[in-house]
Amino acid sequence: MAQNHDDSSKSKTFSRRALFLAGGQALLFSTLAGRMYYLQIVKSDTYKTLAEDNRVNLRVLPPPRGRILDRFGVELAVNEQNYRLVLVREQTRDVEATLDSLGSVISLSEHDFKRVLREVKRKRAFVPVTVRDNLSWEEVSKISVNAADLPGASIEVGQTRSYPYGPAMAHTLGYVAAVSERELTGDPLLELPGFRIGKNGMEKQHDLVLRGKQGNSHLEVNAYGRVIRELSRDEGEPGRDAVLTIDAGLQTFVQQRLMSEQSAAAVVMDIKNGDVLSLGSVPSYDPSAFNRGLSTREWNGLIKDHLSPLTNKAIAGTFAPGSTFKMIVTLAALKEGIGPQHSVFCPGSMRLGNAKFHCWKRGGHGWVDLNGSIKYSCDVYFYDVARRIGVDKIAAMASRFGLGQPVGVDLPGERSGVVPTKAWKLANIGEPWQGGETLIAAIGQGFVLSTPLQLATMTARLATGLKITPRLTRGFNDEAGGIAAPEPQFESMGIPAEHLRLVHNAMDAVTNNRRGTAYKARIEQEGWEMAGKTGTSQVRRITLAERAAGVFKNEDLPWRRRDHALFVGYAPVHNPRYACAVIVEHGGGGSSTAAPIVRDILTETQRRDPSGVPAFQLQAPVPGQET
Repeated sequence: MAQNHDDSSKSKTFSRRALFLAGGQALLFSTLAGRMYYLQIVKSDTYKTLAEDNRVNLRVLPPPRGRILDRFGVELAVNEQNYRLVLVREQTRDVEATLDSLGSVISLSEHDFKRVLREVKRKRAFVPVTVRDNLSWEEVSKISVNAADLPGASIEVGQTRSYPYGPAMAHTLGYVAAVSERELTGDPLLELPGFRIGKNGMEKQHDLVLRGKQGNSHLEVNAYGRVIRELSRDEGEPGRDAVLTIDAGLQTFVQQRLMSEQSAAAVVMDIKNGDVLSLGSVPSYDPSAFNRGLSTREWNGLIKDHLSPLTNKAIAGTFAPGSTFKMIVTLAALKEGIGPQHSVFCPGSMRLGNAKFHCWKRGGHGWVDLNGSIKYSCDVYFYDVARRIGVDKIAAMASRFGLGQPVGVDLPGERSGVVPTKAWKLANIGEPWQGGETLIAAIGQGFVLSTPLQLATMTARLATGLKITPRLTRGFNDEAGGIAAPEPQFESMGIPAEHLRLVHNAMDAVTNNRRGTAYKARIEQEGWEMAGKTGTSQVRRITLAERAAGVFKNEDLPWRRRDHALFVGYAPVHNPRYACAVIVEHGGGGSSTAAPIVRDILTETQRRDPSGVPAFQLQAPVPGQET
């Protein structure tokens, strides 16, 4: 009986365990079933999307960059095919052996060799690694002929930026280069390997318009990331073409004319609408070099060059304007009631207190009135009127003509120059204004600084009496249509016509009167004559020791110690259309160096007459097309 009781007890215990086990299994299966229901039914859309993301990759497609054209539609910056040599690791048994073979076919530097070895180790085996960029057609041919001996190597075709006019347009166009870390904004386009953006000039000014909008390619890939097929493709929007006011032919002429000097700048403007027809600066550089990439040696050579080839001297070079500033002082004096009959006797110098201020003509000019003061460029006359009206009245007039402030051209890097006042000196130097500094400022020396663009703008305003503002961009164009910049309407300067007439007559006498300082540089062709003003910006005085050593003239000094030469002018005299300003660094006298350059430039400008030739027609936008 006892045995039967024990068996019954064990049976009950086993049944309870079985029941618990079965219940646990049921609970487990219920939980799994519930989880599966949740994942497959409730969250199906979410995980379907995740699975799709794992299966589909999005590749950003760079749009073609817009061209830059001159006023007549001549191509200044374009895209060209770029042949690139790439290497795929999984397609070659020995990367180093393939690189050695490539090195026997085309030029391959040790730097490229080591870089490729590093990159193939970091990237997946099927991802192409760039070996060389910008291959010539000859190099492409050699690689193609030897393809059987170059496993894993192939040629890809892309786009690169090209500048047909090279250094002649470099300072206006700028260049494109790779995106730096600090320029990354989260835009996936900027993160593409090899993508380039505008770094200077018009390429930078209009970068977003030229860049266009990215396209996208949806690619099906396997678990390892290998592309299986393309599912869809959106090409995006190509960049718009930018149409400039520049005349490529005139720009080439100006740049070549300036190259007779070591360092110089020139600006040519259409004074009716402010169009900048030429913006010259020498020395220059090759903008394509930045596209292909500069070596450290090349970069150091550019930034350490004392002639500053990277600086656009036309808008960023600041120089004392010298006697080209005298028309401003004349108008300030007229405004304050000093009439054209006011005469000053010039003995060759003027005393102010214990200081003696010399005229450039040490023997003096004798009695000089307003017309003669500009025609002969008599310093003593301007010392006298400046002493009477004061520096602040001169500064106020200078500001009206665009000096001492950016004139607002649509190009990055413009500098403002300096038009000093009593308050300016106290704020910037911490010293009170001295009377002698007014005399120095009156002849465009001392603290006064200006750019060639400002001087050209000043000349255009003098010629017209209108507040001319320079512009470099006429509009934008693409396949859908164009956007033309509106024709500008300039307000009056508010200068009395009689005052302007007096200045015009004096500037006419500078070049067309036998006793004028620039008579030898006049334009002789009837109807094309120019009016203008010479200027010399003193760099330093010739010391007594140098005079004792036989140095008496500016040209006897070393180049870097010579004065700067300036000239501003407009033509034709009686119906002004074009204005020009030139500065030649350490060129000596304005009449002998800068004036002949302006003569040649204004002669060529009138011969070409870009304002009289129909400009490139910007297309009207397609109706309903978003622009």
